[in-house]
Amino acid sequence: MTFLKTFEERGFFKQTTHPEELKNRVESGRICAYIGFDPTADSLHVGHLIPLMGLAHLQRSGQRVIALMGGGTAMIGDPSGKTEMRKMLTEQQLEANVVKIKPQMERFLDFEGDSELINNSEWLRNLNYIDFLRDIGRHFSVNRMLSFETYKARLETGLSFLEFNY
Repeated sequence: MTFLKTFEERGFFKQTTHPEELKNRVESGRICAYIGFDPTADSLHVGHLIPLMGLAHLQRSGQRVIALMGGGTAMIGDPSGKTEMRKMLTEQQLEANVVKIKPQMERFLDFEGDSELINNSEWLRNLNYIDFLRDIGRHFSVNRMLSFETYKARLETGLSFLEFNY
C-alpha cells in the first residue's frame, strides 16, 4: 500500500491538487517532503501530531523527510491568524526550544540516513539585508502579498514591517 492510500484511508487529505499527477509522481520514484515547525515553545503540542504522523508515514514508506525548524523565521513571528504581533523570543530562547523539541521529534522520526532535522536559522541568520532585497525582494509583488488574507486581515488591526517580511 502506498503512503497516498494510507493518507486517504486515515483522513489526512481534505482535498488535493492534481491527484493524478501526484499519484504518477509517487509511482515514478522516491520523493522528498518537509514540514515546518516554529520553536515558539519548549515542547511540541497536539497540533503537531498530524504533521509528524504524516512525515512518519512517508519515512516508513521509504521517502526522504525533512523536519524544518523555523528558528530563524520564529525570530520574526508568523502573523497568520493573529490580531496582534507575537511576543518576541530571543535567539537563545529559540535555540533552547529547538534542543528540547528534537528528542520529541525523534520519537516519531529517524534522522539517521538522508532524513534530516534542520533549522532555518542556520542560513537566515547570515543573510545581508541589502543582498536579500536585491536578490530576493525584487521577485515579490507587494500588491500580491497584500492580497493574501493573512495580511489583509492584519492591515485592519495593525501589521508591523517585521511581520510583513515574514
